[in-house]
Amino acid sequence: MRWRLQMFLQRKLKISFLFLVFLALLVHLVVDFALPTTRRSCGCNTKASKAVGVPSGSPMPAGLKKLSLRILQDFSGSNGSLEKSSQPERAGLHARAGEPGVQQQHGEANAGWSKGSKLAALFEHPLYNIPLPEVTEKDKLFVVNPMERFSLHSSGSDEWVSSSKAEALLPTGKTAYDTYPTWLKFHIGINRYELYPRRDPLLPALLRDLATQRIVSSVQKSGGTQLKLIMTFPNYGQALFKPMKQTRDQETPIDFFYFSDFERHNAEIAAFHLDRILDFRRIPPVSGRLVNITKEIRDITTDKKLAKTFFISPAGNVCFYGECSYYCSTEHALCGKPDRLEGSMAALLPDKTLAKRRSWRSPWRRSYHKSKKAEWELNPNYCAQVRETPPYDRGHRLLDLIDMAILDFLMGNMDRHHYETFEKFGNDTFLLHLDNGRGFGTHSRDEPSILAPLQQCCSIKKSTYLRLQLLATEPYRLSDVLREALAAEPLAPVLAEPHLQALDRRLGKVLLAVRHCLARAAHQEKVLVDDVGSWV
Repeated sequence: MRWRLQMFLQRKLKISFLFLVFLALLVHLVVDFALPTTRRSCGCNTKASKAVGVPSGSPMPAGLKKLSLRILQDFSGSNGSLEKSSQPERAGLHARAGEPGVQQQHGEANAGWSKGSKLAALFEHPLYNIPLPEVTEKDKLFVVNPMERFSLHSSGSDEWVSSSKAEALLPTGKTAYDTYPTWLKFHIGINRYELYPRRDPLLPALLRDLATQRIVSSVQKSGGTQLKLIMTFPNYGQALFKPMKQTRDQETPIDFFYFSDFERHNAEIAAFHLDRILDFRRIPPVSGRLVNITKEIRDITTDKKLAKTFFISPAGNVCFYGECSYYCSTEHALCGKPDRLEGSMAALLPDKTLAKRRSWRSPWRRSYHKSKKAEWELNPNYCAQVRETPPYDRGHRLLDLIDMAILDFLMGNMDRHHYETFEKFGNDTFLLHLDNGRGFGTHSRDEPSILAPLQQCCSIKKSTYLRLQLLATEPYRLSDVLREALAAEPLAPVLAEPHLQALDRRLGKVLLAVRHCLARAAHQEKVLVDDVGSWV
């Protein structure tokens, strides 16, 4: 009897154990399939039609920056490297036009221009076809290994596929350049003379990516006075998102100090197009975008400080405010309709660990004080001091600064306290026109002090002056070409009509300032510094 009882208990114990194992397995399967697909790595094969070979599963946010750095490290060597490449990319003025697949993309760049397009006519004008110096290896920000290909393991990990293994994952006949995502092509195309070429075939694709690529990570950008987010895409590209704070028809109140003004998303968009129309090309590409606050920020952020600031307003809209020096509170919250929010998406420049940038304090920086004035506002001979101070005592740095002042005056931007350059190129390079959100705040009044560098130094590049004259004529009127450029924007209309009309008025004042300088000058070449030679 005892033996039978023992057998019965043993069988019951075994059945109970098997039931527990089965239950645990069932729970594991339920949990696994219940997880959102965006948080599970995809083990599917990389499809040949995807040039970058990125898996459909989203990358882990924690490793995004690390991997983004490694991408450019593999393609560039060190920041200052002058290592020779057997297949140089963008070796001359039209280098990108000679790269594989560019012919078709070039057609895209002109697709939005109608037959009577003023913008198309402007870019065909001889003043917009003056050749730049030939780009040598030492003039490139990055030296590219032409054999290295952009691809990932099909398992979904972030490890690189070697050239031999990548061969099986890429379409037949594709070169290494074809495997780079658009943001990487933009980075490796930067050189001493320009951020991107005049007829850049990559620009339409890059702007489209900024406006439509799936967002897999959103975190707050550290520093700065107002809220900005770093958004990451599945191909490891990143963009700086500035949310909408004002409507198109709002003007900055006359009693506001320039340093407490809002940063406007539409100003960033318009500034990029204006910079391109002036042929400076010193602002990274920017596109407008309508963002879903819930799905593209709140639900995917790993930023705990940002996550704590989300709430639902009394009107039922999703709102957040982040952490920053100004306007980060429930009183200045950013709210969707009900969760849709406009913003600007600016392509990020290469990480500073790969391409060091130097920040320069502008000689015409304002005091950023309610009552004090800066030295340039009190000393009419201030420019003479600047001309004797490095780096403005040689090269074209001072003339580039005057270009930037003209851009700022046209936009009404008083907030230009610093500017940056790529350290690799030393003094002989262009200035980066970053952070333009405080432009286009007013259209009913102008701020003449922004033109102080031009008025005090009485110098301007001849090419800049000739283009400004051209943009003041009816066939190429500045307001018309900028209106046309902005019409293709996802958030069109970007600027209210009075802002476009103000551009023509301000352009007239810039040309008048140059004429005053020419009238006072004993030698015109001191005012109009020749940088075009026999091309015009």
